[in-house]
Amino acid sequence: MPATTPAPPVPADPRSGVLPGDPGPDAADVARVVAAALDEDLGPLGRDVTTQATVPASATGAADVVARAPGVVAGLVVLPVVLDEVARRLGLPAATVEVLRPDGSAVAPGDVVATATGPVQVLLVAERTLLNLVSRASGVATHARRWTDALAGTGAQVLDTRKTTPGLRALEKYAVRCGGGTNKRMGLHDVAMVKDNHVVAAGSVAGAIAAVRARFPDVAVQVEVDTPEQADEALDAGADFLLLDNMPTPVLAATVARVRAREQETGHVDLEATGTLTLDRAAEVAGTGVDFLSVGALTHSSPILDVALDLRAS
Repeated sequence: MPATTPAPPVPADPRSGVLPGDPGPDAADVARVVAAALDEDLGPLGRDVTTQATVPASATGAADVVARAPGVVAGLVVLPVVLDEVARRLGLPAATVEVLRPDGSAVAPGDVVATATGPVQVLLVAERTLLNLVSRASGVATHARRWTDALAGTGAQVLDTRKTTPGLRALEKYAVRCGGGTNKRMGLHDVAMVKDNHVVAAGSVAGAIAAVRARFPDVAVQVEVDTPEQADEALDAGADFLLLDNMPTPVLAATVARVRAREQETGHVDLEATGTLTLDRAAEVAGTGVDFLSVGALTHSSPILDVALDLRAS
């Protein structure tokens, strides 16, 4: 099983709002997130007291989803899901969506990225939920694109982590791909990652790897190491992927060279630099020869991209 999920190509497919070759976030997961967000917004009585008081249920119109800041748009796949669920709850006809600047597209302030047409009540009730999700995903994609640009030409790729917003992992990891980044493991279930606490529990790196191989032989095994000697121990035990954690650049370079010198014996082992990485050091770290730079901030610290919904005057 692969240890990472590479980014699909850009630009995106304008018909779907999803990157070509990428299935997008799981549809059931998106539906769950949307339902929970609408429950939160509409409350136990399931109503929008302002919109339902001021807008006739029969009124129809169009609204534009507009970028207010430069960045990379992502998450437009949620638009029809939000609008359909709002229409269902209100008992009104569904709105239609036309995606104009699909996921993965660079946008400038004022760019209309999508247009929705239908009952005005549906458009306005859906507004905050769809903007929250699109703004969040677009912020992650914008941040990922900065790292992708910083690593251009180095041969290294930026990886995300499990430091995601609870409940939004599938959408945020999709947004990383929209920005040109690469997904690491999706959760605890698909790839084994042996860290210091696992080594303590198992007694040794070799013991931890052996236990994983015995119980789950079909998964890739990644091992976090802090020193060149730990890297040797992990290689001896058969690790597929090494996380080189918080190493100064000279130590990182020496460790990479040490691992590469053993590849005739071990086969290729993917190497990831991780810990306190910054954009201004991205090219320097990539120059050590690592395959990946792991950046938890892609999902835990990305500011949103300012996106608005503008109802057209009738």
